[in-house]
Amino acid sequence: MNRWFAIVPLVALVALVVFAAVRLGDFTGRSLAEGRGSEYRPEALVGQPVPETVLPLLTGAEAGPGVLDLKTAGVGKPMLINVFASWCAPCRLEHPQLMALKERGVAVVGVAWKDDPVKTRAFLDELGDPYSMVLVDRDGRAGLDLGITGAPETFAVNAMGQVVAKASAPLMDQAEIDRLVDAMQAPPRPLPTATKR
Repeated sequence: MNRWFAIVPLVALVALVVFAAVRLGDFTGRSLAEGRGSEYRPEALVGQPVPETVLPLLTGAEAGPGVLDLKTAGVGKPMLINVFASWCAPCRLEHPQLMALKERGVAVVGVAWKDDPVKTRAFLDELGDPYSMVLVDRDGRAGLDLGITGAPETFAVNAMGQVVAKASAPLMDQAEIDRLVDAMQAPPRPLPTATKR
């Protein structure tokens, strides 16, 4: 009987490794695309405007009473939109990097995805609040509008409200963080001009 108790942690570890490998494939968009069909595109929102999704603001440990459209959360300035949850273990891993972004003066708007506002507040009180504001997406509507596959995911949005880059994994790699920050601050490309014949 004791031998079975020794095997349980090993089975759990193997299951965790398999889950991580599958999820990492989701993050890179290289695997599972065939299993989801051709409609699965992890970067589908890049190049598109931020969806108009009205969500309540996290006020203390409650959702609301104020509401804000996700599209206007940046107030005409570049921002990162970070989808997170208190129950999300990878969100804890990336949190120090989000705090470092705040120190650099980067505006990060948090979207608390499928989370209880009381637990969201406890999470932020424990780890620090890197967000310029937190919007509460308790029913997951913004997650659907953004096309996320899970938490955390981060979107770089330029001053025009257009998604210019996306990361579908915890922000752990400095090069990936710099890619997002550089993308959101890059000036928009000029419109092509008509040529005369």
